[in-house]
Amino acid sequence: MPAWVDTGFDDYASRLRGEYRLELNEVPLAGRGSGDTRRAVLAEGRRMLSAAGERAYIVALQVEGCTFSTEELARWLEERARNADALTFCIGGPDGLAPDVDARARQRWSLSALTLPHGLARVVVAEALYRAVSVIKGLPYHRK
Repeated sequence: MPAWVDTGFDDYASRLRGEYRLELNEVPLAGRGSGDTRRAVLAEGRRMLSAAGERAYIVALQVEGCTFSTEELARWLEERARNADALTFCIGGPDGLAPDVDARARQRWSLSALTLPHGLARVVVAEALYRAVSVIKGLPYHRK
């Protein structure tokens, strides 16, 4: 990832402490040397699900997913926290998200109708989560 992706993500992640924390578990891309994109995506999906664990509440980042306003995302996060759900946000690689990950997802979230590159999506997710937690905690970060 370019340095700005790591810097942006790390900035928002460092602001999230306490009951709302954000950690990055990056799954390496599978090799595409043979040109078998399908096999690579399936391998990436297996790695994602393995890293997430059996009990994770999977959120698949998908263009076809639902959209949230900041306030809606804050309410959704509060509900997940009340249920003690361990959330895992899965962003697909250059060829998309594996069908196994999508099938296991309990929520599909669309950041935009646009297809975003992985690095940009990572920073947008981190910022959106930080902003939603700011709403939950009554911090002045979110302004309409």
